[in-house]
Amino acid sequence: MSRRKRRHPEAPREARAKPAPPPASPRGRHRLVWRRLGGATAVIALAVVAGWTFRHSLPGPLRATSFPTSREALPVSRVARGDFVGSERCAACHKAEFAAWSASTHGRAGGVPPDVHVIAAFDGRPIRFRDAMVTPRSRGGAYDFLVAPDGDSAQVIHVDGVVGGGHMLGGGTQGFVTRHADGTYRFVPFDWSRAAGAWFCNTNSRANAGWIPITPRLRLADCGDWPPARVLGDAPRWANCQGCHASQLRVEGEGAARTTRFTSLAINCESCHGPARRHVELAERGRLTAADIGLASLRTLGKDASLDVCFQCHAVKDQLAAGFVSGDSLAQFYSIGLPALGERPLQPDGRVRNFAYQEAHRYSDCYVNGGMTCTSCHDPHSQGYRTITGIPLADRFDDRQCTSCHASKARSAVTGVGPAALAGPAASHTHHLPGTAASRCTSCHMPYLQQPETADPRTGVVAIRYARSDHSIAIPRPRADSALGVKNACMSCHADRSTAQLEADVRRWWGTGKPMPAQVEVQLRVAEARRRAAESARVAGSGSAAGMAPVSELLWRPGPPARPHTAATIGGVATYLELVRAPGDHPPPADVDSLEALARDTSVDVRALALATLHLTAGDDRAVRRSLVEALVHAGAHDFGLRARWALALGAKGDAWAEAGRPEDAAAAYRMAIEVQPEEPATWNSLGNAERALGDFTAALSAYAVALRHRPGWALALVNQGVTRLAVGDTAGAMSDLRAASESDPGEPLAWFNLGNIVLANGDLGAAADLFQRAVAIDASLADADFQLARINLLRREPGEAYLWLRRGLAIDSTNTAARALADQMQRQRSKRD
Repeated sequence: MSRRKRRHPEAPREARAKPAPPPASPRGRHRLVWRRLGGATAVIALAVVAGWTFRHSLPGPLRATSFPTSREALPVSRVARGDFVGSERCAACHKAEFAAWSASTHGRAGGVPPDVHVIAAFDGRPIRFRDAMVTPRSRGGAYDFLVAPDGDSAQVIHVDGVVGGGHMLGGGTQGFVTRHADGTYRFVPFDWSRAAGAWFCNTNSRANAGWIPITPRLRLADCGDWPPARVLGDAPRWANCQGCHASQLRVEGEGAARTTRFTSLAINCESCHGPARRHVELAERGRLTAADIGLASLRTLGKDASLDVCFQCHAVKDQLAAGFVSGDSLAQFYSIGLPALGERPLQPDGRVRNFAYQEAHRYSDCYVNGGMTCTSCHDPHSQGYRTITGIPLADRFDDRQCTSCHASKARSAVTGVGPAALAGPAASHTHHLPGTAASRCTSCHMPYLQQPETADPRTGVVAIRYARSDHSIAIPRPRADSALGVKNACMSCHADRSTAQLEADVRRWWGTGKPMPAQVEVQLRVAEARRRAAESARVAGSGSAAGMAPVSELLWRPGPPARPHTAATIGGVATYLELVRAPGDHPPPADVDSLEALARDTSVDVRALALATLHLTAGDDRAVRRSLVEALVHAGAHDFGLRARWALALGAKGDAWAEAGRPEDAAAAYRMAIEVQPEEPATWNSLGNAERALGDFTAALSAYAVALRHRPGWALALVNQGVTRLAVGDTAGAMSDLRAASESDPGEPLAWFNLGNIVLANGDLGAAADLFQRAVAIDASLADADFQLARINLLRREPGEAYLWLRRGLAIDSTNTAARALADQMQRQRSKRD
């Protein structure tokens, strides 16, 4: 099961009958993550908030203080759908590779019924919730869920795709997608765990209890993705899973033209190799040469380019531009580094903080100071294990994965038990008997650890096993691991021993051990200082102590001959930016110097974060301003990538301030992002939301107009503009905008919902009811539409229907106290009558 994040990201906030803080930006996560792009609006001062993603920008000459015009257009995929031929075309010439792939976890990663292996129990036995019965059924190779809420009509959710097959040793799962009326595929929130042999759901966005089995104690709406909302593929308007769970997956078009296309729900050959049409044509004509095979040779890639092939799916990442498909440049469309800002999936040393994939590989010393890639250990076709020289290994625990490089740690040939058995080089390193599980390299350096976000965040209880090796290849450090909240590798076997005892053992056997990378150690030290300062402030009753820690250390850069640790540098600068308290919060001169040095780093992620921090904190300083201009003048081929990341970082700060109820600071951050990328419509939309929250409706309308100039017919901006027109008394203009939104995108529920509010205010109950029902049919989680339908039925003197709509709304949003009180009152009246 994927994280189905958020965090890539972007589900609409349920409508509220009062102003709600703006949700964070859609930052393109697998994220799974989990931020929101849209907002919901009601006539009665209901704020519609939309997130943003960034794109483009404006210019000026060197030494000037206005930003130069962007020299690089928004990236467009260079790959057409017709460039792909499908894995079956590969089989004719590459029989061995095709056979290995077919049996692999990639080859069996999913499919469309009936041509897929379903391990979940679609046997007609009901899954009982507290307030509903869900029956998984199969008939003639077709699968569906019959969902019957108590006291309400049932609905059938067809299974149109299967994702996963329970393959993973640390906890395999299988999920399901259904085709939605708007052309997207949505994840069904009922997943199957092979280890537990049970149905479960993800409650983190609602009940906040982690991944838990479905039991009669759980409400249907406690499953965060109920009703089905999370989209398969990159669709920033909704929470989504990016393009990882299918091959050549794209959500194309908008509005009525929206459609989801993919080659296969398995991960096929061209997902890694890129489009093969030209390769096939050359082969058929006998024109293949060593210089031109019609494909990029993956064998000759450098270590970072090689990792990017796998990081298409095996990393949390932020979307910079839409349209990526295998064969495109990953770095043009996504950033793997910027999730360190805000989402922070990883700890400072690369271990998993909430939910991540294998991007912690970038923290491994084998990568930082060596040449380790994914294929150093994994056969790319079979996903089996191998040595650095390609010798196949029996399983994932074979020490030769490591000792083929670390020959001095090779297992001793000595056998037996007792002191003699500990005489060889391997035993003297492991301090455990040869042949035992504890003596394996992976037991200490790549233990299977439960993904933290899958456990109950309040208790740490794990209900559904989902353990993974994080690929940071960490050295066990019991005390440091405990401080981070990471389960130490030693503790996996020695749960009866304290952290202090385990730390003493480690020190006795290995001394102080290998030092942590300096940039990692700095972040840990700053985090500990901040924790202590915050605790002191709490005890003293003086509030937050955010400015009391030595945060300047986060900007430390190693000089030669030290090798730079790019991932840790990104983490340090991202943390520094997160700690900026307000726009114009000038850092000390030494920090400005450090940031300007980091703005010349070889990593575009590091440069962008440093520039965003300078812009946000000291952009009004003329000298700093000039350095920002120079960075864009010298951006060269990285112009778009630098601007997109820079603007994304500023927007993330704006989103955080908007969510915290600080629209003035949010607006300032959005304006800076617009300086960097003035043609990005979503940034203008976010600025309009902030201006409206400040009460400046004229400025808000101006911002929405610019958004619509850059993206004509954008339904969400039209909805926001319509609600703002209504706030200034322009009902006719509001109706015009909302009608235009509904025509541009009939699948935008907020257009119908807000039209319903205006029609209801005009007293037309029948027309209003039709509009609210249309909104609910598109987005059944829009609880305020249910409450408005309850109100209409009360006005019609139909209490039974009113009570039904109240219950539906409260099943999604039980926090609405007025609706809850009314439902309780109606229930008491019904009980008296009965």
